[in-house]
Amino acid sequence: MGRKFTYLNSWFTVIALAIAVNVALAKGVVAQKNDTSYLKLLRSKPKATLFKNTLHLALPPIKPAVISTTKISIPRNDDKLLTNVQIYPNPVTEIINVKYNVSRNAFVNVKIMDVLGNDVVTLFSQRVENGEQNITYNVNNRLTRGFYFLRIMAGSESINKRISVL
Repeated sequence: MGRKFTYLNSWFTVIALAIAVNVALAKGVVAQKNDTSYLKLLRSKPKATLFKNTLHLALPPIKPAVISTTKISIPRNDDKLLTNVQIYPNPVTEIINVKYNVSRNAFVNVKIMDVLGNDVVTLFSQRVENGEQNITYNVNNRLTRGFYFLRIMAGSESINKRISVL
């Protein structure tokens, strides 16, 4: 019985102390009648923005009292670097043509791989300007008959296309 009484007594003491501290702290804080910051916070509603994906970036002026008109272009994550990849003719007999668009300057690597993922031929590996790019490659006597994959890597993006060689 002594143990049970001590246990309950300690919990009542903790609760009484918590209430006393709460009352002491609440009594020490005096709210001003002209303080409306809390009310503004309650009344404010989130404003709808017209452009959700825009980045607002304000730069300090170069000289005091001079406004800079320099525009800053920051690439967004949803912009594709490599688009419109076309391979023709497919199935390939002698010559393969690869056509693709690059949206900005990048290092491009074009390889032909076998079904196991081993590199067979590197068609192209260099830095290119933005715009449409064309590659023509003669596969006659360089690739045996079968299925291959053509991988185009531009920057951190890569696209794989299946080709068949007759």
